[in-house]
Amino acid sequence: MNSSSGPISLPDTWSGYLAQAQEIASTRVFLLTVINIPLLAIVLNVLWQLIVPRSKTDPPLVFHWIPFVGSAIEYGNDPMKFFTTCQAKYGNVFTFVLLGRKVTVCLGPKGNNFVLGGKSTVLNAEDAYTHLTTPVFGRDVVYDVPNEIFMEQKKFVKVGLSTENFRAYVGMIEQEVEDFLANDPSFSIYQQNDIIPWGKFETVKVLSEITILTASRTLQGSEVRESIDTGFAQTYTDLDGGFTPINFMFPNLPLESYRKRDRAQKKMSDFFVKFIKKRRAGEGSGQHDMIAALINQKYRSGKTLKDHEIAHIMIALLMAGQHTSSATGSWALLHVADREDIAEALYQEQVKHFGIEGQPGKFRPLTYEDLRDLPVLDSVIRETLRVHPPIHSIMRAVRDDVPIPPTLAAPSSKSGNGTYIVPKGHVVLASPLYGQMDPQIWKNASKWEPSRWNDPEGVAMSALKEYTDEGGEKIDFGFGAVSKGTDSPYQPFGAGRHRCIGEQFAYLQLGTIISTLIRKLEFKIPTGVPEHNYHTMITMPKTPRDIHYRRRHFD
Repeated sequence: MNSSSGPISLPDTWSGYLAQAQEIASTRVFLLTVINIPLLAIVLNVLWQLIVPRSKTDPPLVFHWIPFVGSAIEYGNDPMKFFTTCQAKYGNVFTFVLLGRKVTVCLGPKGNNFVLGGKSTVLNAEDAYTHLTTPVFGRDVVYDVPNEIFMEQKKFVKVGLSTENFRAYVGMIEQEVEDFLANDPSFSIYQQNDIIPWGKFETVKVLSEITILTASRTLQGSEVRESIDTGFAQTYTDLDGGFTPINFMFPNLPLESYRKRDRAQKKMSDFFVKFIKKRRAGEGSGQHDMIAALINQKYRSGKTLKDHEIAHIMIALLMAGQHTSSATGSWALLHVADREDIAEALYQEQVKHFGIEGQPGKFRPLTYEDLRDLPVLDSVIRETLRVHPPIHSIMRAVRDDVPIPPTLAAPSSKSGNGTYIVPKGHVVLASPLYGQMDPQIWKNASKWEPSRWNDPEGVAMSALKEYTDEGGEKIDFGFGAVSKGTDSPYQPFGAGRHRCIGEQFAYLQLGTIISTLIRKLEFKIPTGVPEHNYHTMITMPKTPRDIHYRRRHFD
């Protein structure tokens, strides 16, 4: 028998067994390592929290199991529940870990005042948000520039938010809503001119479309409005896909949605620049739109606002305004559909102020001055913004170690002395939502009840007066004198130097949209008002969120 077909030698057999055993052992070691390293990390993280002494100046740290992730899941799923639970355990000031970042939460009106009223050189919005906003809005505007330049840009925008323009906008918005009812497939039952059958529409979808149509007709200009039905809508959708919580936490992931965002940003910027150049050349018209207001503006240094800066400001106005208005409008209609008494009160208010005698269902056109004197409508919008503020958390990056006022929170000590310090590199967070839903401030805080705004001496109106502070001291942050408003438990549009300057336009837009719809339609919602969806940048209602509607009158 030759060697090629002879018996296998004993040493070769053992070497094969040994090699196989080593391979199995290596695999087991690898698997044990993969399993045990995360477990070890969790154990070390827990021990670090329980055993390692913390500085007496550090705010209480929210206990968490998973390193790096921290309390991200609890906070992201339901921030209000998270804040309430932590406040009961730690007080109004506490720190939690959010995907590797240390965030110090400051709750209540005093917490809002500390965060939103702080100096921008110490508590900085640009550092907190530029990684989210600049890829969407574009360079050289908003949080991509020093605070003093941003304040000048806000001043330029305020030029376009004039009373004269607002008077013109009301009729434009009313016409857009009426055209939408007459043509959009969501209202096919309405279009039958029959007052018997009920139809239904998806609230967020409809309000998103209406708000972008009305904003483009008014602030954005005729060129934008005429382009809405072409490629502009898809470009907007792709750009909007870059304005999500994942973009906030991870600004540069190699994902297709990020690439779509970047392509859409350039396309939309070029779109606006093209029309701006035409305007500079004397082509086109836009007496009341924002491009007309911005095109000749100059910084205090004498430098003219460049075309790409105007384009990026226009994108910022479109994105920020559309999100907040569509969210608030959606919540308002959902609640009105759930409250027949409020829906009827809104309708009767329209009949009283605008109804044409002897012609049921016929109304004279809305006007800017009339919208300012509709208390039921006003209370519906204000209560919606109280229960559903578009942004539940506002953050600032800490540039230098900053002490927390003892009146807000302080370490407990026998001497009564001591101050919490938020270290440089951390983030501080204020929550308008928490203050507006605090049961220690608001009666039946979680209930949507517009009538609370009818009492001139009640908590709601007192909070509003504190927010607007019309007779009090005004502060000019660089875009005109405004009330500070940071001490109020009601802050629907932020406060301090970053308070939204589009507040008046938002009320005008929402008021006109709701008024026009309530004139035309009855509402009901069999499923009830949905819960909050906190997984979006702007707090939206969860599904299902269909509203059933019926035409009120024949044409």
